[in-house]
Amino acid sequence: MTAPVPADVLSRLKAVLGEAGWSQDPERLAPKLLEWRDRWQGTTPFLALPKTTEDVAAVVGICFEAGVPITTQGGNTGLVGGQIPQGEILLSTERLRAVRDLDPFDDVIVAEAGVTLASVHEAAAQHRRRFPLGLASEGSATVGGVVSTNAGGTQVLRYGTTRQLVLGLEAVLPNGEVWNGLKRLRKDNTGYDLKQLLIGAEGTLGVVTAASLKLFPVMASRATAMAGLASADDAIRLLARAKEEAGGAVEAFELMSRIGVDFALRNIAGQRDPLEGVHPWYALIEITSGEPGSAEAAMERLLAGALEAGLVQDAAVAQTDAQARAFWSLRENQSPAQKPEGATWKHDVSVPVSEVANFLREASQAMVRFAPGCRICAFGHVGDGNIHYDVLRPDGGDDAVHSARRDEGSRIVHDIVARLGGSISAEHGLGAMKTAEALRYKSPVEVAALRAIRQALDPKRIMNPRVLF
Repeated sequence: MTAPVPADVLSRLKAVLGEAGWSQDPERLAPKLLEWRDRWQGTTPFLALPKTTEDVAAVVGICFEAGVPITTQGGNTGLVGGQIPQGEILLSTERLRAVRDLDPFDDVIVAEAGVTLASVHEAAAQHRRRFPLGLASEGSATVGGVVSTNAGGTQVLRYGTTRQLVLGLEAVLPNGEVWNGLKRLRKDNTGYDLKQLLIGAEGTLGVVTAASLKLFPVMASRATAMAGLASADDAIRLLARAKEEAGGAVEAFELMSRIGVDFALRNIAGQRDPLEGVHPWYALIEITSGEPGSAEAAMERLLAGALEAGLVQDAAVAQTDAQARAFWSLRENQSPAQKPEGATWKHDVSVPVSEVANFLREASQAMVRFAPGCRICAFGHVGDGNIHYDVLRPDGGDDAVHSARRDEGSRIVHDIVARLGGSISAEHGLGAMKTAEALRYKSPVEVAALRAIRQALDPKRIMNPRVLF
């Protein structure tokens, strides 16, 4: 918990923000102080609601001068607690909602930090363009949050993470100065790339206020299929085959275990079993192409060959947009479907794609030994090696008992990840949840370099002080 904020600082903040630009109303603050899974509950003496970049600069400048810490929050969709303040000033970007520009010739959209990902998609679609970053939380996740956490999502296999999709940024640095780096250049080889420092920095090096994002043409053909598999090893072999068959046109390759499908069928209204039979694993595959009919033909060749080779036990290709959405709904509801099942140890990890099956095998064997009766639900973006590996309490077990063993159990999982050359955070960031643990897996040389960068930009450590190094 941080020290109380001096009254004169609060008065100055109120003056620069105006009547509509701040709140201390407990009812207004309440939804911003609770993480959606109810794991983190926060406190703040003051909610700053800037409407412009200049407002953000004024708030940060006042806080820097007084040494008052700030936590920045976008749509409050984070899963590692980094957006929940523990006594700091809470700076929300919710009023920074302008789409400043969209240029189909440059294939770029310039959007402020509070614009939701869904709004970016809608704006791009009006110009027959797309921003290929898809998240289940896109209706509430914001541009600033996506940039600050280097969000991944379901299209990383083809388009990369947020790092590959940002051309430029505008940000307020920790001393209150505004850096206008909203470039649209695809090539700029003039030294250090400051935007890449800010992407994934989780608000520790400044407040992102706007971003120039890459757009892409709308694809002429799209094929979506669900395949039933006997093993995770078969999924990796199917992925390799899909890449070869589609010539780089595989846009998504998602993996789900049967227990996750069962949770969705039981706990989420409107879900349907994707195939007639029951299978240990399911792969959701999406192929896209700029050529009409090409994606559908590639998917047909892929599945026919995979069925003949025994890699796939059964498969269904979506014949309508509604069927495709139903497949995706099953995948996107994997996390919400777990909530009624009780306490869960959640892991957002990545390993080399070639090690995914080994990780699943080793981690599951270790968890069964450590927590007999636990239910393991693994799913995620296997196309880029990112697995959400969740360990639920035994059916009918005690939530408190299971939760009490979370840290010890997660250490086992993360040690396996590290040994296989992976990362303990693939797309959610470190936040309050993993910052301390990450020190076990980073070298002293790397930590020293990271701390030097932070010290240079934020010598008073006022920006999200509980997060990162």
